[in-house]
Amino acid sequence: MTLHIEGLAKRYGDATVFAEVSLTVAAGEFVAIVGESGVGKSTLLNCMAGLDTWDAGRIVHDATDIGALDAEACAIWRRSQVGFVFQAFHVLPHLDVAQNVGLPLMLLGRRDEARVARMLEVVGLAGLGARLPQQLSGGQLQRVAIARALVHRPALLLADEPTGNLDPTTAAKVMDVLLAQTREHGASLVLVTHSEAAAARADRVLHLTSQGIVRA
Repeated sequence: MTLHIEGLAKRYGDATVFAEVSLTVAAGEFVAIVGESGVGKSTLLNCMAGLDTWDAGRIVHDATDIGALDAEACAIWRRSQVGFVFQAFHVLPHLDVAQNVGLPLMLLGRRDEARVARMLEVVGLAGLGARLPQQLSGGQLQRVAIARALVHRPALLLADEPTGNLDPTTAAKVMDVLLAQTREHGASLVLVTHSEAAAARADRVLHLTSQGIVRA
């Protein structure tokens, strides 16, 4: 499934965050987006997921015009089609690791303990499913977030600085998992990052400015 963005603009009052952002991400493609702090990289990623609104332009995923969906329809689309790796993890503290990872499947009515266990194994957390988030390190929490984003085999994976809080060795392993899993299922991966090492593994690197997107 292809993600197509055309002429996207985001403003806060009189301040333009970005404008004239256009790009296409093919199924199975890995695109990294870089840029200075404050230029709106995370905001752009949130728009792609339908988590934020925009002021001009279109976002179309496969045949779905995201901007034309109401809140409920957008949530249903996102639940089935999108995996999102947040920089701040956003794990639920009252759920154990396995429950956090399995949450997308539960919301889709597709509980699958074997799939959850498999994803925990893939990210190097086998045997830790019963632990609570506060019992894990930052690197482990990021891997929980990645397992949760991938567990339902989304067509579109969006990752906001997924290696930003990790040491180089763990960061490399996290990127290995993201790439292996997305390519196994033919998903599109859009990564926002400051990491040159992470961006170097992308099929394309794009630079976001307030005037739009250019090749880095």
